[in-house]
Amino acid sequence: MAEAIARHSASDVIDPTSAGLAPLGYIVGSTSDTLVANGYPAENLSSKRLAPQAIENADLIINLSGLPIDCLPSRAKVEEWPVQDPYGTDAATYQKILEDIEGRVLALAARFRSQPRFKESNNV
Repeated sequence: MAEAIARHSASDVIDPTSAGLAPLGYIVGSTSDTLVANGYPAENLSSKRLAPQAIENADLIINLSGLPIDCLPSRAKVEEWPVQDPYGTDAATYQKILEDIEGRVLALAARFRSQPRFKESNNV
């Protein structure tokens, strides 16, 4: 969900890539349904494992799992977002979690937009 929200609402400051510690290999229908119901495109999303190259290329890693990620180098910049995994729950829970993630993504984007280097490079 975070990747779709960031692509749609914050592509000017976030180039999102999503990966997991235990990916299913596909996007659950309830996730797609919730995204679409809230106006977010769900196509081209995939469930993939966190890869070393993705870690190396990331400026910031957002950990939504609530679990420690032992494979990260000590220099990696990580933010912990304790977000419940909605897998196997009802539509209301998916909606609640989407709203939580949406608020966090929008706050992160606002934080990035307020940074001086963003304002200078984009004449904001």
